[in-house]
Amino acid sequence: IVAESPSRFGCWHRNSSEEPSPKTNHFGLSIYRHFGDINQAGKRMELMFAKPEVETPSGLKASAVSTRAFKGSSFKAILPKLYTSPFETIFCPDTKQSMYCQILFGLIQRDEVVMIGSIFASTVVRSIKFLENNWKELCSNIKTGQISEWITDSGCRNAASLILKPNLELADLIEDVCSCKSWEGIIRKLWPKTKYIGTVCTGVMLQYTAELEFYCGGLPLVSGFYACSEGAIGINLEPLCKPSDVSYTFLPNMVYYEFLSIKEDCDTDSQNQVQLNAMSHHEDTGPVDLVNVKLGQCYEVLVTSSMGLYRYKVGDIIKVTGFHNNTPQFQFVGRQNVALGVDMERTSEADILKAVAEAKALLDLLGLILTEYTSYGDTSSTPGHYVIFWEIKPKEGNNNNNVGKELDPKVMEECCSKMEDSLHFTYRMYRKENMIAALEIRVVKQGTFESLLDYFVSKGASLSQYKTPSCIKSKEALNILDSRVIAKFFSPRTPTQDN
Repeated sequence: IVAESPSRFGCWHRNSSEEPSPKTNHFGLSIYRHFGDINQAGKRMELMFAKPEVETPSGLKASAVSTRAFKGSSFKAILPKLYTSPFETIFCPDTKQSMYCQILFGLIQRDEVVMIGSIFASTVVRSIKFLENNWKELCSNIKTGQISEWITDSGCRNAASLILKPNLELADLIEDVCSCKSWEGIIRKLWPKTKYIGTVCTGVMLQYTAELEFYCGGLPLVSGFYACSEGAIGINLEPLCKPSDVSYTFLPNMVYYEFLSIKEDCDTDSQNQVQLNAMSHHEDTGPVDLVNVKLGQCYEVLVTSSMGLYRYKVGDIIKVTGFHNNTPQFQFVGRQNVALGVDMERTSEADILKAVAEAKALLDLLGLILTEYTSYGDTSSTPGHYVIFWEIKPKEGNNNNNVGKELDPKVMEECCSKMEDSLHFTYRMYRKENMIAALEIRVVKQGTFESLLDYFVSKGASLSQYKTPSCIKSKEALNILDSRVIAKFFSPRTPTQDN
């Protein structure tokens, strides 16, 4: 197995075309049973972005786990056979050029693609948006057999010279598909042999599943692995289950696990929930071993590894959901110390995600899709209030410039109220006592979150590992969002108290 993800969640792939062993690769066996041997069926169109090595103050070289894996001889050996992206595009330092070329080569090899994916669902969605904005230029490249002049990276240009030939028939086919009024099912239309989308759709990535389902035309969304730079933690033994239902099974032989028990029950539907980030660990108990975790309990994960980590706090909060034989299974609940608050309350990213999911269903009435969101605690006035930034697009067409005019104020105000009704008991109580002001939704222009991504990448974030922050704290990032607001809406009433 080649580890490809230094991320909080990861995706791994076999580097052999042999049938997976049930003793060593349960996930591979599940994939084999559902989809056959995709290594023999065709190629993976996986969007991969390597970060350059950095030098530590002591002179040591450091790199992401994925970058180290991409440089490995085993990965290089299988790359031309199993992937559509040439080596040069993965290591292109310009992420825009890299994205463009990887999509271009994926389109050229469309008849061979049997799986599409990336580490995170956000990257897959972002690639489709990129295609929406650039498909005419991509078709022109395929038609003429010449790559665009703005692609200046020598590696990308050399790779293009080997594969890019004039193909008028393919260009016309792609143009016909992309010029349709709605992009619903576009992935299946452009890559008809695709069997599934392999990407992490759990945790904070759940916000992208609705849009991804819109694009993929019924293809399964498969979240295979849960991993981080501290170690491989779990695998998904039921790859076809819904992203919201995914439980990972611990890999007990990867690192030594211990768990800090969370004092309060972490059931997000509990009316008297004490928020994750306000929870404290049991003061009278130490870390719990893997064999002693309890069903339904939440824990913070600790790892001790052969690489020198000792009881290292990964920072993830997980909930034990069951057992596979005697091995615990879990769901990711949230990150420790990620919370939204304007008073004494604390609202976790899981709560925000749940509230947004409840509210965005109302957008169907307007024929709109929520593509991305983030939140901010505005304390510039008293009392403070929650601000939720939404980027919205029509289901038909890809121009969002006039969305602000199309929004029904009553529907959008109801979205605000729906969010407040879905938040935890403490928030609703504070709202009733006027300790928190009405929740606000600010709708931003299309491409705003792309600009936010560009900002964080310019500060050193990896494109393949980037996750839109659930709560914005950076003033620079907040300025990017506020400068692109096209409409504002407030909750017209205090939230209900009976849920």
